[in-house]
Amino acid sequence: MAADDAAHTDLDIDLVTASLRADTSDLRAFVEALAVKLEAAVPGAVTVERRREGMFGPKRVRRIAVDASSQRLELRTDGAAIQTRCARLSGGIVLKNEDMGTDEWLRTLSEALADQARSSLTTRQALERLLNG
Repeated sequence: MAADDAAHTDLDIDLVTASLRADTSDLRAFVEALAVKLEAAVPGAVTVERRREGMFGPKRVRRIAVDASSQRLELRTDGAAIQTRCARLSGGIVLKNEDMGTDEWLRTLSEALADQARSSLTTRQALERLLNG
């Protein structure tokens, strides 16, 4: 990879990370926005679980899982806090789970999305929509 390509890739990852982290001050809004962005950007690779709050309350995101090559990046929330982890996969089987800090998780997610975008025109276009939307 040429130096210009490496610099461009780093910039793309930084842009994705910034986009994903856009407003973490409101945790619930951040998780909801992240789920919507990921569902739009990589619909075949993301699973979002939502649960209703109370009998008539709105459905809220409880879990986001993104499968990217040999890893599954997962975010769980109870509305007050989030828990992030990365699972190493082989043939769809989880080999190892590792808890991660939120910043590290977002960076890993950004790198995985950038890797997918380099190999897939559809993913690249979706990632561009994520950054511009």
